[in-house]
Amino acid sequence: MRTKSGRGDVLLVCMVLFLVVFGLAVLYSTGSYNGSVRFGDAFYYMKKQFFAAALGMLAMYLISCMDYHIFEKYAIAAYLISLALSTLVLFAGNAYNGSRRWLSLGPLSFQPSEFAKLAVILFLARMVGRQKKKRNSFLNLVFVIALVLPIVALVGTNNLSTAIIILGIAVIVVFVSDKRYMQFVWIAAAGAGMMALFLGMESYRLERIAIWKNPEAYEKGYQTIQGLYAIGSGGLFGKGFGESIQKLGFVPEAQNDMIFSIICEELGFVGATILMLVFLMLIWRFMVIAVHAPDLFGSLIAAGAMGHIAIQVILNVAVVTNTIPNTGITLPFISYGGTSVLFLLSEMGLVLAVSRWQSEKKCI
Repeated sequence: MRTKSGRGDVLLVCMVLFLVVFGLAVLYSTGSYNGSVRFGDAFYYMKKQFFAAALGMLAMYLISCMDYHIFEKYAIAAYLISLALSTLVLFAGNAYNGSRRWLSLGPLSFQPSEFAKLAVILFLARMVGRQKKKRNSFLNLVFVIALVLPIVALVGTNNLSTAIIILGIAVIVVFVSDKRYMQFVWIAAAGAGMMALFLGMESYRLERIAIWKNPEAYEKGYQTIQGLYAIGSGGLFGKGFGESIQKLGFVPEAQNDMIFSIICEELGFVGATILMLVFLMLIWRFMVIAVHAPDLFGSLIAAGAMGHIAIQVILNVAVVTNTIPNTGITLPFISYGGTSVLFLLSEMGLVLAVSRWQSEKKCI
């Protein structure tokens, strides 16, 4: 049984709005120097991000007003489109810093891998939701995860970090739909084997591990070291908003993957902790929506979004703090990237659409 509630999850909306506004403010502070030096405009990065965020907010609102069951019909098509775009980027993509990750449409460019995350969530939610009798079968579990391996392989060719996120989303979606947990030990072992294979395919990936272990010994460890300097110099309460020194060319591309280090420098441990608490609350709301969704399809959509945000936040913070090797993962809603913000907000709209429907259980 399911009934349509009058509105989406208010707490989720508030947290998403906070992250978007906070991200724009931090992006201006972090990117103003690079914007002035490269483009003669301190607002360059912030203005482009604002445009993408505005489109994303519109998409979030429109999607949240729709019946999410409509997207079940187009889940397979969305996944096939993501495969086609990811294949196209290998041959006609634009290279940046040695990696082909972007496709251009006139003056606009976007990353197909960001669309692939959303497409995989919808695709797996549909596939798992429709296999009621076979859902707890180990072979079926392997089959479902195998369905996303083509997109993982295509994306992983030039973007290993996003491939890890997509594979992580797949595992989490299947995990929450299965009552038996021990079989995931074998999945974890297979994943570790695949990871070792991916690392061994390219020498630069093995080099990243060496840099991670001893960044002072390598020229490419400069970004990591400067990021750690930024974190350490922030102290408990930070130097103050806009007062970062490391953003003045010391941390390369500070507005992208390393933006969390500038947050730590300007807002300190307290500010960084508050941001992490907001992300935790966001993940908690995903979990609540997943639990109270009226059907498995809606529940798995919320669970997939939960896995996506959780994995990406954890990996970004781990990279910035040099807990794991540098993998080039952005901080959701905060780091510069129009495609990322647009599809993240679209994903939030999908979760809000699920929250507008509730089961007979009492919602939190």
